[in-house]
Amino acid sequence: MRDTAVVVSVAGEIDSNSVGSLQPHLDRAVEAADEHPAKLLIVELSRVGYFGSAGLNAVLECYEKGLAAGVTVRLVAANPEVVRPIEVTKLDKVLRPYGSVADAVDA
Repeated sequence: MRDTAVVVSVAGEIDSNSVGSLQPHLDRAVEAADEHPAKLLIVELSRVGYFGSAGLNAVLECYEKGLAAGVTVRLVAANPEVVRPIEVTKLDKVLRPYGSVADAVDA
């Protein structure tokens, strides 16, 4: 947790085999951000090598839970392997990927 936001960093491959361990972390991060004065959660995906549909669903669910709790959820992703599925599914209209944590905080 930082002064300006709650940041959850994700690494590795996010697919149907690994998403089960990611989802509880995202849920706890939303809860922590709800308690944080800024009500801002940054999901940092810079170290993710593969981002499948299960990852998209997990991040979208995190966004929706954040929305329901009054928490702003922003993504950090510069890796084309992560950005491409977000853009192809048009989720970038809702979950715009930022190039850095600082950019996401300042947006």
